[in-house]
Amino acid sequence: MPPIPKLMKAVQIEKTGGIEVLQYKDVPVPTPKSDEVLIKNEIIGVNYIDTYFRTGLYPSPKPMILGREGSGTIASVGSEVSKSLGFAKGDKVAYMGTSAYADFTACPAEKVLKVPDQVSSADACSALIQGLTALTLVEETHKVQSGDWVLVLAATGGVGGWLCQILRAKGAKTIGTVGSEEKVATAKEQGADVVVIDRPGQGDVLQTVKECTDGRGVAAVFDGVGKDTFERSLECVARKGTVASFGNASGAVEPFLISKLSAKNAKVARPTLYNYVATRQEFEHYSDELFKMMIEKNFSVRIHETYPLKDIAGAHTDIESRKTMGKLLLKP
Repeated sequence: MPPIPKLMKAVQIEKTGGIEVLQYKDVPVPTPKSDEVLIKNEIIGVNYIDTYFRTGLYPSPKPMILGREGSGTIASVGSEVSKSLGFAKGDKVAYMGTSAYADFTACPAEKVLKVPDQVSSADACSALIQGLTALTLVEETHKVQSGDWVLVLAATGGVGGWLCQILRAKGAKTIGTVGSEEKVATAKEQGADVVVIDRPGQGDVLQTVKECTDGRGVAAVFDGVGKDTFERSLECVARKGTVASFGNASGAVEPFLISKLSAKNAKVARPTLYNYVATRQEFEHYSDELFKMMIEKNFSVRIHETYPLKDIAGAHTDIESRKTMGKLLLKP
């Protein structure tokens, strides 16, 4: 590996706003702390949460280098990194951290994983936040059982595609929503048993749920859309079922009366991945399970597009359009 340079390219914001606040510029290469590793990024993941930090929906200190995940090779290992983690310079790894939109990222070693030989760097990066979100939703937020009917909104989106594949592997039956006719085939390929075009005049999600479940409703709704779909999700869920509202693609869910839940003894959860993988044991457990499923179940990792890092504005425009299918990646 070549010597570590003093400067690198990164995407930084100094204030919140639209894509105009994204700055592609030279910044110093970070100096890792004693418990961190320095990673030379090969692939960087784009996630909807990145737009929340850019717009200010999620407050953060400025200036800030965006990005929460990536994959690449270890350039250096901090002096206090536990030897039990087994990291060495040159290791192929993936990570969940911060400041990923850059040539190099310093990341706590506890949030770094070695990537199996059978999994490419692009697939590993694609799997981390979105794949682990999907897996923890069906394992922790609502423990899905074989034979359960489940509703997945935005079934060809980043998390939605992973949900469909994982639910199929677990023997569940999935109703998936999509935004256009062009996405129907993809949703079915990824594991949706029934697909509804969720646009006025084209599909009735609630009616489809009733028809598939003999009027009972679904055991769980996995809703990453947010404000526009939350009330309908409550209508679609079965007695004793769960609405997992895990995203705000259409805006944040507005306050509601908790007494609404008593009609069905329904549960509402607003989970985040990071609270499910807060410890090293949890992070390794779910990552190992996900990589195993990817290899043994031959999961399809759908990549929408890989953008040069300097074209970050286009990537953010595309992910916010809600017209993409699969993972958006960046190449430094």
